[in-house]
Amino acid sequence: MTSSFEFPAFPVARLSDAERDRALEQLREGAALGKLSQDTFLRRMELALVARRSEDLAVLTADLGVRGNGEGAWTRRVFGWVGRVSAVSAGVRRAWNAERLPKLLLPHPSARSLRIGRDPGNGLRLTDETVSRVHAELGMRDGVWVLTDLGSSNGTTVNGLRVTGSVVVRDGDQIGFGRMNFRLSSS
Repeated sequence: MTSSFEFPAFPVARLSDAERDRALEQLREGAALGKLSQDTFLRRMELALVARRSEDLAVLTADLGVRGNGEGAWTRRVFGWVGRVSAVSAGVRRAWNAERLPKLLLPHPSARSLRIGRDPGNGLRLTDETVSRVHAELGMRDGVWVLTDLGSSNGTTVNGLRVTGSVVVRDGDQIGFGRMNFRLSSS
């Protein structure tokens, strides 16, 4: 009785972190140079992160032809410059949109709270489909205004950050219920 064992002719070398990092950098540079569309870039990044062999990475970067001397440094400088310019324009856009938001007047402090949602029984009824039936509650606690998300499906935001639980809000804050956004105002 004989048993046969088969071994691969060549052992498969394990992919090193340095190899994966080099491939990811090549993909970033290729995208920065316009050699990859956004969708292609994202798909190749996913494939690079799950690749097991060097050959798999080589296939992902073969058509890019990046990695000349100094090219990585140039790309990083361009990315940095574009990032800074984008941050300025995003800030201006946010400020411009913030001034154009409809005002949501804070209730009189003697009022216990203001329920917000699609349900007709709420103090503030919003009819947008992204607003839950009972979405949030705005109330005065210990002398400060507190906004509480009531388990809404599409979330409540304050100044662009999603609220989980309760958060203190002030006059001038941007608040959002689903896709509807407002600027809090005391007058």
